[in-house]
Amino acid sequence: MKIKKILISQPEPATEKSPYADLIDKYHVKVDFRPFIYIEGISLKEFRQQRIDIFTHTAVVFTARTAVDNFFRICEKSRATVPETMKYFCMTEAIALYLQKYIVYRKRKIFFGTGSVTSLVDTINTAKHKGEKYLLALADTYKPELPKALDKVKIKYTKAIFYKTVYSDLKDLNLKDYDVVAFYSPAEIKSLQENFPGFEQNGLLIATFGPTTAKAIKTAKLRLDIEAPTPEAPSMSKALDLYIRNKVKNNTDG
Repeated sequence: MKIKKILISQPEPATEKSPYADLIDKYHVKVDFRPFIYIEGISLKEFRQQRIDIFTHTAVVFTARTAVDNFFRICEKSRATVPETMKYFCMTEAIALYLQKYIVYRKRKIFFGTGSVTSLVDTINTAKHKGEKYLLALADTYKPELPKALDKVKIKYTKAIFYKTVYSDLKDLNLKDYDVVAFYSPAEIKSLQENFPGFEQNGLLIATFGPTTAKAIKTAKLRLDIEAPTPEAPSMSKALDLYIRNKVKNNTDG
């Protein structure tokens, strides 16, 4: 089967330097982008239903910029001023710098890891910070790795949901038009099932990024055809490139 049309379950890249542009040039395939999910901040009422007092905590943990936006949105809606003594712990330096949108950036109150859960927990689990009361600013579909790692080193924290994943309306989408659909998260698989009850894969190729997404495909009893990241394919675009290249090579050899 020749691959002519690929659907990426993500928003279209804002830049023309998208890695998918190379696929289009090399193999003359058509690549469409359609988000299967989107993020929506919860309401103040929904937040209050969690019965969490932000200001009984002395530190906030952010794993994404979206978490930063929605934390300060809820604070603003509740007309609460975040005390200057609050400490901020971020997954990456980029997230830490993003805090400048809301506060005066002072390094003595802002700390960050290098992008992994281990590096973030190592930053938190020091004699200097171990006694803080941490608030984890999370989405409703948060990954359990961070809470588990904090439990392991006996850090006190509260999980607070500030935003949620919503399934996109995809009823107008005809999946039979595509040869490959690429997924990036388990929530996108749920969206597939929600929008297309009784979905049958048949000849459609499914690509996934990340082990949890691959697991979600198998749990849904669907066939996984293309997987990333791997040593040979650290990105989705590279995994698709290798798959199409092998298809072209095998057809030529045949």
